Amino acid sequence: MIEIEEIMDSAPLPLLSLNHVSLLCRSVRTSVMFYQDVLGFVLIKRPSSFNFDGAWLFNYGVGIHLLKNGTISTVDVVRELRPINPKDNHISFQCTDIGLVKLRLEEMGIEYAKGTVEEEGMIVEQVFFHDPDGYMIEVCNCDNIPVLPISSGAFFAMRNNDESTTENDSCCKNAMKVRREQCGIMERVMMERLSMDMLNISF
Repeated sequence: MIEIEEIMDSAPLPLLSLNHVSLLCRSVRTSVMFYQDVLGFVLIKRPSSFNFDGAWLFNYGVGIHLLKNGTISTVDVVRELRPINPKDNHISFQCTDIGLVKLRLEEMGIEYAKGTVEEEGMIVEQVFFHDPDGYMIEVCNCDNIPVLPISSGAFFAMRNNDESTTENDSCCKNAMKVRREQCGIMERVMMERLSMDMLNISF
């Protein structure tokens, strides 16, 4: 088993962005209609080498890959959905008008639950609902709260305080200093990328 310390010491994977979310579905056709008509995704070409039923959709810079669940029959429509629980696994989308989202969901007869998050006077409104297979979707105005990276140096400091002091304290402090410096670099990179993303969205 890989120690957490070993993971922390290695460089993160060279990732760029979220590419797609892959979901098993009972009916590819029904799910395609939902993601097109409700969420505004566009059906795109799928590799012809695939020998299983599915569909690819794309919008908002992210893909939704649907795969036919071979263990469930398309005629097996009797399925009790889990209650809408904001603390459950979900996919979240940013929106421009949460009121309009609620109105459209009501017009389409889609049951939803509301939620709010408040942080220093800033309020985020959330709407949660299920797709045809019970996967939960969130739509929110989450950009009301700014994205601020937190240095992991604080985590290491807390952990160090919880541990008994040893003769290797000086080595630990040096390691923490290096990590804090690395975190500072990462924070600057994150903020630069966020700034560029915001500029790209603005134009």
